[in-house]
Amino acid sequence: MAKSVALILSGCGVYDGTEVHEASAVMVHLSRAGAKVQMFAPDVEMMHVVNHCEGKPVTDKRNVLQESARIARGDVTDLATLDVGAFDALIIPGGFGVAKNLSDWATKGKDYSIKPEIEKVIKAFHQAKKPMGMCCISPVLAAKAIPGCELTVGHDSECEKWPYAQVAKAMAELGCKHLNKNVGEVHIDSKNKLVTTSAFMCNADIHEIFDGLGVMVKEVLKLA
Repeated sequence: MAKSVALILSGCGVYDGTEVHEASAVMVHLSRAGAKVQMFAPDVEMMHVVNHCEGKPVTDKRNVLQESARIARGDVTDLATLDVGAFDALIIPGGFGVAKNLSDWATKGKDYSIKPEIEKVIKAFHQAKKPMGMCCISPVLAAKAIPGCELTVGHDSECEKWPYAQVAKAMAELGCKHLNKNVGEVHIDSKNKLVTTSAFMCNADIHEIFDGLGVMVKEVLKLA
């Protein structure tokens, strides 16, 4: 029987929303595995809009749900309506939208909080003992919603390949167990049914990121 997976988006575009390549890769891997996917996003205003050519904020005001519809080809639902009982698993791709629209990590760092809507969903999947997959920066959501969980965002030693290593260090400071993993690897927290991988936290070739996300999807579905 086909697994049903909820996919949560946070906008469209790496600097202010969902990382498009990550979302697309996850959808391809889920499709290949025969899973049924429904996409969700919060119906809220984005923290800000970024000109992706310049990497600078502009004065536009945009809505997270409406922007997420660009990735979903229009087929996206308000996160407030997500019924955990209707799904076998949850996956949350990365992108700065996670740190700006699903939480305030981008402005507060390790003193951050996550939005009540997303915290409610993550805790509900966790309590139902249903698996979750998170990649890139999105494991910070699990770190807050599931205290003490095990996860990876890549490596904790900063270098050209791992420019965001400070996030890994912050996860450990928050009481989580961070495991150093390469871009093609995942960490499976069996107790919490949480599967994480670094994706674009690593300065890697896009096919390596695609393959690593495939491993994450495979392991999530195995737990479902």
